[in-house]
Amino acid sequence: MTTIDGRTTRLADVDLYNPDNFVDGVPYHLFKILREEAPVYRHPEPYGPGFWALTKYDDVVKVSLDSATFSSELMGTNIPDPPEDSLAFLRMIMLNMDPPKHTKYRRLVSKGFTPKIVLAMEPHVRKTANEIIDRVAERGECDFVNDIAAELPLQVILELMGIPVEDRHMVFEWSNRMIGFDDPEYQSSPADGQAAATQMFMYANQLAVDRKQHPRDDVISTLMSAEVDGEALTEAEFNAFFVLLSVAGNETTRNLTSGGMLALVEHPDQRDRLLADPSLVPTAVEEMLRWVTPVIYFRRTVTRDTEIRAQKIGEGEKVVMYYGSANRDEDVFPNADVFDVSRDPNPHVTFGPGGSHFCLGASLARLEIRVMFEELLRRLPDIELAGPIRRLRSNFIAGIKQMPVRFSAEASAQTKGRT
Repeated sequence: MTTIDGRTTRLADVDLYNPDNFVDGVPYHLFKILREEAPVYRHPEPYGPGFWALTKYDDVVKVSLDSATFSSELMGTNIPDPPEDSLAFLRMIMLNMDPPKHTKYRRLVSKGFTPKIVLAMEPHVRKTANEIIDRVAERGECDFVNDIAAELPLQVILELMGIPVEDRHMVFEWSNRMIGFDDPEYQSSPADGQAAATQMFMYANQLAVDRKQHPRDDVISTLMSAEVDGEALTEAEFNAFFVLLSVAGNETTRNLTSGGMLALVEHPDQRDRLLADPSLVPTAVEEMLRWVTPVIYFRRTVTRDTEIRAQKIGEGEKVVMYYGSANRDEDVFPNADVFDVSRDPNPHVTFGPGGSHFCLGASLARLEIRVMFEELLRRLPDIELAGPIRRLRSNFIAGIKQMPVRFSAEASAQTKGRT
């Protein structure tokens, strides 16, 4: 039994599976109990065999880097075992592949996300960020999630893929319905999520046909001309790439930007430090990544009998890595429950700790977040909450659905031009 912030909780009461326990925010107090009392915890699972919850930094790193023992490909990366008839498609998504297959597919798109290429994108990303702020600056209020946080990653990834800007909100809606599988606002049933995926596949195939006939300098054209082991991608493989890039390219960065802004609102002393010294923004971005950790967990399946902290784990069992808990491990992060925009070093595992599954878009995400906060701090420095926030009901994604804010309105462009 542990008492944290006045709350007394028994180990037996810990429930990381029920999405209702995440509606008011990620239950970091539960992770703290597990780190202290049971870092390798046999967690019950409704309608399933249960799983091993890993909450310590070193264990998350160890499992992440050992794909031979801890497989993404066997049964995917979500806690529930997927239906047998969906496994074949799931294994076409890079997230659910193991080396050497993963290495080959990753190589196809990695050339479009090198730090050098991403750095060259900064002027365009900054211009896009300012255009997004322009649309709300004179109003003095907006919904931060939909009007600001969602727009930049959505526009950037869809532009990289060559998707027309007028279609971006259609892709946004599909990705919400696919990723929000535990939130009735986004997905009323598994069939609803499947329908969204089907619509996205049909759209992807239309783009594929167009790029075959009219190649461009974009990721879709690259994929259409790509080969793995001398063979072109099948339609299903192309669809899998399209879904991964569309969803991963906007969902996580949107949620990080929203959560990062909330952290600044809730810690005004830290925002004041950034306003006084904008050179701290890059380290602030890393602290936001640690603090928010948009992807709560990924699952692996054990390929052979093994041990973690002397706990025997058998072949075929599930282990679940909780990244947000690893990012608040007191053994790695001094004052882990303190939001500190100057924290350095900051070896968070928000993008993964390295290895084959390190986030392909990490450089792009860092650029988008840094630029957006540089411009927000410059132009809308006094953002504050204007109403209650609404969070995603999910044990998988730490997301905010709605965050009404207000701020001192900017003068119109004409007025600024006269002063």
